[in-house]
Amino acid sequence: MPHQSSAARRTIRKAVFPVAGLGTRFLPATKAQPKEMLTIIDKPIIQFAVEEAIAAGITHLIFVIGRTKRSIADHFDSNPELDTLLRSKSKIAVADQLNSIIPKDVSCIFFRQAEALGLGHAVACAAPVIDEDEPFAVLLADDLMSAQVPVLKQMTDVFNSNGRSLVAVESVDAQMVQSYGVVDADLLAVGEVGAVRGVIEKPRPQYAPSNQAIVGRYILDGCIMAKLRDQKPGAGGEIQLTDALSGLIGDPGLDAYRFNGRRYDCGSKLGFLECTMASALEHPEFGPRARTLMQSMLNENN
Repeated sequence: MPHQSSAARRTIRKAVFPVAGLGTRFLPATKAQPKEMLTIIDKPIIQFAVEEAIAAGITHLIFVIGRTKRSIADHFDSNPELDTLLRSKSKIAVADQLNSIIPKDVSCIFFRQAEALGLGHAVACAAPVIDEDEPFAVLLADDLMSAQVPVLKQMTDVFNSNGRSLVAVESVDAQMVQSYGVVDADLLAVGEVGAVRGVIEKPRPQYAPSNQAIVGRYILDGCIMAKLRDQKPGAGGEIQLTDALSGLIGDPGLDAYRFNGRRYDCGSKLGFLECTMASALEHPEFGPRARTLMQSMLNENN
């Protein structure tokens, strides 16, 4: 096997999708289906994250699933029977669309997280296919990103220029910091990168080092896998990814990136509804009609 150059080894080709959560905030809808398979109009939220990763050059999609998440694997697998049926009914465009969800040069890998032991534990489940000197991405599908240039593509461009681990951040209301990992870093404008001096998981507002919260996009040095393997439980008795990030600050280095785009928190009901409404308004087929319907409903309720 030919030796890989250091440049090739540092190219980000793998992305981890931790999708083993139970989705309790969306019960009863998630009793028999993964929350990641809930749809925004006609597309499951996990597909948005996968498309973002592929647009950033990812060729290995690594899903960490739970025992009730088989439909995620089914969604990204081929379905010859459905393909034949659609083509027999002359629905060629639909068949081609389904076949193009995962391009031929992209592979899907699945790991089972036997217990819900935290985000850090979920990421560590992917360690068998990630070398310790290999950078990789992590995408949390709950955070659906809308951007002209896909957010992960923005981040891989930054990584390619400086080679340091990177977390996406955005400013949140001071009272909301206790729901996030929060970075100690200089206040960043959109598109700016800054060195992280510290990271705290879900701090009380009075103890937060800033209001810059980590949201669901990461580019991490492969050495974090060893840190996660040896890490003790943190907040909530779980293996927190935020705690392992602290170990990257000195060496090899950790930066915060204020991404250019809009985040929808599809892990909350209101955020999911907001994303659905925004997507309806932007839909190429029925966007204008959706706007008329929403305006009519507002007028009726005033």
